[in-house]
Amino acid sequence: MTSIPVTLDGRGSRIEQPEYDALVEEVTRWVRGPGEEWAEKIEATGTVPRELFDQLKQRGYLSMAAPRELGGRGLAFSQWMGLMEVFSRSHASIRMLVHVLNGTWRAINPHVSAAQREKFVVPMVAGDILVAFTLTEPGNGTGADLSCTVRREGDSYLLSGRKHLITFGVNCDYWLLFARLEGSAGKDGVVALLVDRHAPGVEVEDTSQTMGVHGTDHASLRFTDTPVPVDQRVGEEGDGLQIALGGFLTPSRISVAMSCVGLAERAQELAVDYATTRVTFGKPISSRQAISFMIAENEADIQAAKQLVLHAAREWERDAPQAPALSSMAKMTAVDMLTRVTDKALQVHGGVGYWKSSPIERVYRDARAQRFEEGTNEIQKTVVARDVFARAAQHKEDA
Repeated sequence: MTSIPVTLDGRGSRIEQPEYDALVEEVTRWVRGPGEEWAEKIEATGTVPRELFDQLKQRGYLSMAAPRELGGRGLAFSQWMGLMEVFSRSHASIRMLVHVLNGTWRAINPHVSAAQREKFVVPMVAGDILVAFTLTEPGNGTGADLSCTVRREGDSYLLSGRKHLITFGVNCDYWLLFARLEGSAGKDGVVALLVDRHAPGVEVEDTSQTMGVHGTDHASLRFTDTPVPVDQRVGEEGDGLQIALGGFLTPSRISVAMSCVGLAERAQELAVDYATTRVTFGKPISSRQAISFMIAENEADIQAAKQLVLHAAREWERDAPQAPALSSMAKMTAVDMLTRVTDKALQVHGGVGYWKSSPIERVYRDARAQRFEEGTNEIQKTVVARDVFARAAQHKEDA
């Protein structure tokens, strides 16, 4: 397999500030206008209309984070995070679409051949094909704890096992799937494969009935000797875990953390609007100390989390060694912040906020998904603690 310059993984691009400012303004207008109209349709039908996907594609919103060499807009990762913040104030399924399609290509691009780049990466960036990240398994933990296995027969791998909680797993074109070479153990036996959605020997169960994030499809998958061409392997045998964790999960965790910031800002906006218009005993409730203190705490919470997320984004952008740990710090801090902010924002609304007619109700439901997206906080804490102890050991060794 051939490799590519580091600039093509999204770290080396950047657009000029005036162009970026105009783009932020454009996306903000779309989120507040058409985005809200689409949100109402999604909640009413429980599905994401194909027309929405097409509109996001036509406006270039599904290829913003990719470098121009791949057909993208060429945003720096930290610039993309500024737009992720804006998109996340919209419906959670809109945020999910732009988050996933602006990121999955990044996992495989440094590891593919030139032919694979043309066949898979360029169409992914263009929004012509949808690739679902397929790692999680029922009955297993994370990372190298995989039961899905492959065995090679000639020019194909035969894939067997189960995956679940796979976002876009029902309606995608390919699954970017991680499995273990039969008989192997540890990280060196993990392979990454692009599995055709319509390959034989696959059972797909739609498991999309979720608490929030309505409209996004989720799948449970079962593979029985499913043939996967060897030329659809990404990287070499043994590269799978590096592709999954470094190429996708590290920047994706930062992106999810920023989505928490954006959604928290939307919750705060709704709470402030309600507090300044709801009148009791002749005064807006914003004049009540209990309410104003909740608003103040939310504001500080949001700003603190946002700065950590931006720091993690900049560190990943420059390929800093602590970027993976910082991504986990940002994610666990931001999801805890979002929990507190949305809870207080709903409390500001009183009983009115509990009804589906209130916008805060949807925000409150959608916020819960981020607590396990790209790994629970318990996983993030494990990553962070491992980094802390490793640096402490290195410090002692150097002393």
